[in-house]
Amino acid sequence: QLQLVESGGGLVQSGGSLRLSCSASGYTLNWLAIGWFRQAPGKERERVSCISATEGGGGDGSTYYADSVKGRFTISRDDAKNTVYLQMNSLKPEDTAVYYCAAVQYYCSGLNYDIKYWGKGALVTVSS
Repeated sequence: QLQLVESGGGLVQSGGSLRLSCSASGYTLNWLAIGWFRQAPGKERERVSCISATEGGGGDGSTYYADSVKGRFTISRDDAKNTVYLQMNSLKPEDTAVYYCAAVQYYCSGLNYDIKYWGKGALVTVSS
């Protein structure tokens, strides 16, 4: 059974940086596309970024970023460590949210459908 665990959240000042990690267990990360979502209080969940499985894992390694984070956030994967990272730079108060990672097979487009595997979330708070 695939399990996802987020880590790296915390409190940071505006303009600062954090790196979130999404660690997978119970399944080989190679075959998975991993997406990062966030949900702020009173707001709908937003897809922030995604990275498809690498070519060796049936995907193409492509990435996606929401316009709100483009140029500030970078997603990467280390399949040997079964971990996907979200490097967040130039953080703004509006980035404050609980960040979740989610997994589907192969391509990020799979996140458009029912997502079976979610982590429990990591809180990111950006103070002004």
